[in-house]
Formats: sequence, structure tokens, C-alpha cells
Amino acid sequence: MMVGEIEQVAPVAGDRGPVGIRLVSVIVPHLNDYDNLDACLKLLGEQSFPRDRTEIIVADNGSLRGLDTVRQIVGTRGRVIEVAERGAGPARNAGVRAARGDAIAFIDSDCRPDSRWLEEGLDELRLADFAGGRVDVLVEDPGRMTAAEAFESVFAFQNERYVKNLSFTVTASMFVWRSVFDAVGGFENGVPEDKDWCIRARRQGYRIRFAPKSIVGHPARRTMAELMRKWRRLTLESCEGARRDGKGPLLILARQSAALLAVAPQAVAPLTSKRLNGIRSRFMAIGALAQLRVYRFLVAYRAVVRRDET
Repeated sequence: MMVGEIEQVAPVAGDRGPVGIRLVSVIVPHLNDYDNLDACLKLLGEQSFPRDRTEIIVADNGSLRGLDTVRQIVGTRGRVIEVAERGAGPARNAGVRAARGDAIAFIDSDCRPDSRWLEEGLDELRLADFAGGRVDVLVEDPGRMTAAEAFESVFAFQNERYVKNLSFTVTASMFVWRSVFDAVGGFENGVPEDKDWCIRARRQGYRIRFAPKSIVGHPARRTMAELMRKWRRLTLESCEGARRDGKGPLLILARQSAALLAVAPQAVAPLTSKRLNGIRSRFMAIGALAQLRVYRFLVAYRAVVRRDET
């Protein structure tokens, strides 16, 4: 299906319910995140979209406590499948293979969906081939943020900008017709899987929309160690994606250098952000920004020059 053909595969509003969907499959990849998974499932059970037209699939990626523990947490709220290949992408792919819905909704196990998250996202999907919702960063105490929380409050999960300016959505809140997902193919492992999938979809002519009323909250990382682990993974995935696209070490490092040089102009964002209170949190966010950009450059250098990152 290409642009202009969506009516051949995407249901029309009113033919099978309020958003024209027989069944939506909500895919939740999971790894060792038991309390967050329980909280996410509780909120998924309170959605405004009809429960009898929703199935929830938890794709466990080898949690240390074992599959029985995950099944106990999930209970009757969904199905649990075991995924041997490590990675959020393979977990989501396995969830889709087990899904029966004509629409697919992706969410992370540590997300907190608003009660209308599913309904609003699917309503926007009627007008597109795939869609991304709004992701709000959550902090434990807005008055006493850590440096990592201050940074993520400003810079993390800018999904409206991603969708409208860059034509991709994060998989923390993504909606897609099953027929479109099958046509594009599954998520790749070892690369930024959400951005990579959306680029492939756009190259095939599929349309993306932003769903502003479809909202999930995503807890911020609290420590710089957690934040650096996240950015190590993202940087390595970005390097691998660039390598697969035929880009050499010099170009990869040039992009990381440009990001490093952009610290000064991007420092304006924390100084003016309404998400931060007080000068302390603003300067902590700037410090975290500078630290992370240096760290990302070093990770990329080791990956593409020394090739000693795994």
C-alpha cells in the first residue's frame, strides 16, 4: 500500500466501531522491570478504548526472575510470550507475530499511559499509516531534580518534533496498521530501531501523523550513570546504523563532533525551558548536556576507530 491507497487496508471510521478497529494489539517489551510493568498494565486496564477490543502482549526478553514471575505479574491482564533474541526490536517483532489485531500499539514497560492514550492514538491513526503520540518526561520531585532528570526534562522524548520535522516516532508511543507493519517489515536489531523503521516506512510512501492527545509519561533517568548507559547504547546503535548506510568513520565522527560543538547554542534550551525551576536545575542540565556530548564522541571514536566497543 502506498499513499492514496490507505482506504484499501485501513478501516474507515464507523464501519467497526468508534475508530473502525476490530481489535488492537498492545505490545509491551519487557526485561527486569517488574514494578514498572505492573504499573503500566494497571493503567492499560483503565483505557477508554473498549477492553473487549484490546489485547495486551508482554514480550519478555529473558528477565532474571524467570517467565513464571512475569506471568504472575501480568495475570489475566494480558498474554506473556518469551523472546530469546535480546533487544527491544526483536521483542516487539515477536509481539507482533503473536498479535491478532488489525492495529498495533507499542508502549514501553516503564511508561504511564493516560486513560485516553490508546483511543486518541488510534483515532489519529485513521488518518495515516502510522502515528506517534506525546511523551511527557516524569520526575520524582520537580523542585529537587537531579542533573539527569533536568537534562531529560528538556531534551528527552521530543516526539512532536520527531514526528513533524523528522518523520519518525519513538516506540514508547507508536501506532501502526498491522498491514503496514507487515509491508515495511520488522524492527532491525543493533540500530536505532524506531527511527530506522520509520525511515523505511517513509521511503515506501507511508504517512505519519502526530497524536497530541495520546499521552504517555516516561520516568526520567535519575542518575548520570543511568543516562550514560542509555546514551552509550544509542550512540553505538547510531554508529552501526550509519555504517550500514555506507558512511565511513570520518563522517560518523564528523557528526559527533558537530553535536559536541552544538553544546553552546543548545545550552539556551535549559535556560529558557518552562520545564525547569530555578537556576540550579538549569545549570545542571547544561552540565549534563556537555558531559554527555563528550561521552558520546568518545564512545563513537572507540567504536569506529579503535573498534573496541561491544
